[in-house]
Amino acid sequence: METTLIILKPDAVQRGLMGKIITRFEEKGLAIVGMKMMTISAELAGTHYADHKGKPFYDGLVGFMTSSPVCVLAIRGVGAIAIARSMMGATFGSKADAGTIRGDFGVSNSFNLIHGSDSPEAAAKEIGLFFNDGDVQDLDRAIESWVYDMAGGDPE
Repeated sequence: METTLIILKPDAVQRGLMGKIITRFEEKGLAIVGMKMMTISAELAGTHYADHKGKPFYDGLVGFMTSSPVCVLAIRGVGAIAIARSMMGATFGSKADAGTIRGDFGVSNSFNLIHGSDSPEAAAKEIGLFFNDGDVQDLDRAIESWVYDMAGGDPE
């Protein structure tokens, strides 16, 4: 099992899309193992988006991410990172395929609703930024055997 970080950005929160987006992850079989509402500080946004510092969109991105509350999630499942990123769709809502979160709910290139970790290393780092020790639960769901076919061994 792997755990990834998802941020429902200010536009998703302000548009009342949190429930619809979270439902998609749960219906896919991924487990919500951490969740909180917060307003991101400029310092935290700067740390989170440090790789983008110096790029033309950086200041606008930090301003956007600190403008309103966000919903931060830790989501767990087999292949959670790749599954979540596939469900999110292309970065720009105008280019995202129908059936993805951005394709169904987004049209803006700036306000793209959701962030998801892009690698196990990024997920571990980002979860550490947004959650304290003990905030992410070690959830043992009885339904795992109904989500993953383990008859042939561990799921891939």
